[in-house]
Order: sequence, then C-alpha cells, then structure tokens
Amino acid sequence: MNNKYEVKEKMILIDFLEKVLKKSHKDAKKLLTNKQILVNNKINSKYNTQLNVGDTIIINNFNTNNMDSKVEILYEDKDIIVVNKPAGLLTIATENEKEKTLYHLVSDYTKKSNKNNKVFIIHRLDKETSGIVIFAKNEKIKKLYQNNWDDLVLYRGYTAVLDGILPKYRGKIIQYLKENRDSFKVYVTDKNNGKKAVTLYKVLKENDKYTLVDIEIQTGRKNQIRVAFSSMGYPILGDQKYGSTDKSLKRLALHAYKLTLINPVNKKKMDFEIKVPDEFYRKVK
Repeated sequence: MNNKYEVKEKMILIDFLEKVLKKSHKDAKKLLTNKQILVNNKINSKYNTQLNVGDTIIINNFNTNNMDSKVEILYEDKDIIVVNKPAGLLTIATENEKEKTLYHLVSDYTKKSNKNNKVFIIHRLDKETSGIVIFAKNEKIKKLYQNNWDDLVLYRGYTAVLDGILPKYRGKIIQYLKENRDSFKVYVTDKNNGKKAVTLYKVLKENDKYTLVDIEIQTGRKNQIRVAFSSMGYPILGDQKYGSTDKSLKRLALHAYKLTLINPVNKKKMDFEIKVPDEFYRKVK
C-alpha cells in the first residue's frame, strides 16, 4: 500500500521526508535513491526539489529492486505497474519468441511476492521502441483501461531522431494506414481502406544531418510515427524497416517519454514522464 501526503508549507523534499515524515537522513536518501518518492505523481529522486503548498508526496512501498536490471519500475500500486521498456525487447510474446519479453519480466517480478500473481498487458510499444508501458494486475483493471483507452488517455509524448533535416519546425501529419499482412509493414492508403492516424511534431534541435523532434500522437496506430516520418522522406534513425540506412546509433531512435491519462478507478489524473536517452541528444549536438 502506498502512503500519500499533502505538503502544508514550502520546503525542499529531503526536509519534508526528515522533518514532516520523521524519516532518518539515511532512510530518506534510500527512498530517493530507490526512486520510491513521487511528487505530484512523478518519480523524483532529487533531494533539493522545491515543494509548494498543495503538492502531493507518495511513498511507493513496493520493492522496485526485484526487477531485471534492464527494466525500471516507474510506479506501482495495487492495480497497475508502470515500467520503462528498453529498446530491443518485445512487449509480449510472438510465435518466435516466448520468454524474452517485457511481459515475462514483469510477470516474474510480481510472482516473487506471490506465485499466484498475474499481470495483463494494457497497451504495447514496438520491440525497437523504448519508453512507458502499463500493465494491469488483474483482468478487471485491464478491461477498464483497454475498453476506455481513447477516452482515458490525455497525452502520448514521444521523442525521435530523424535521418535528415525537416523543412518545417512544426506540423500535423494526417494519414490513413493499413498493414500488409505478408510483409507486416504499415503503409499509407486512403480513408476508405485505412485507419486514421494523427501525428503532431515540433523540432527541438537539429544539425547538418539529423533532427530531434518532440511528437504527440492523437491516435494509436501500429507503427504510426515510423510511417509518418518515413513517408515524408525523413525516417527515424535506425529504422531499417522503414527506410533508414544509418546504423550509427545501434537502435531505433524512438522513445515514449510521456503518458498522461485518467485513472478509471478513482478518476484522478496520472502523469508519467521519463528522461529522453542521452544518446538522442548526442546525435544532434
């Protein structure tokens, strides 16, 4: 069970833990180091974070150290687990791969506290994409999220490095997409044959070879972002499936860094945000 507190006066985070919650300096530092402190529903490990009146502090009492070292737990409560999926790891099993998946790692983690525990996938990311993924701890919660996903999700943010220089600094890409069942590639078609995909972007930085973009998707189609930029002639760096020949990053340069949604149980807003990989910034120095 997580403990939630409201800030009554301005102070820094470490002082709140020590003076208000009566934690020892050692225990306070441990909570921060283990990323067990959430400030306004975001993990915060900086001891000198300035707190304001009305801010909420949550101590995540679940053990975040039992997961495979490749997977970071961002948040956990009795209903869901939110994790940061690394690039190159399948979200769920396929015919060719049953065990090396994010689902398998999260499932193993939950079974360490109770062998009868189960997890259920709510949404997924491509194998090559890193970022925020949410799992449910029971089927009822899974259905609550999945059946109302479009209404619950308020914002889906991604960052990508593109192969090339975009002609415009911001834009809105509206396409209709369909998957080729033989090649498993998604392609652009017309509104009578495809599903509508809406992708917004703005340029964050560029050099003479690459462009770093911030992306918001307003629909969740398969390979939506990858197809959007590839079809414009600026594939995501490392995306060999959709036209990039540059292998210098040794991964797909696409990261799901932000997810804001409404908790269907208590109707409160949840805002998850994680750091963009440093290697993305290094490509556009």
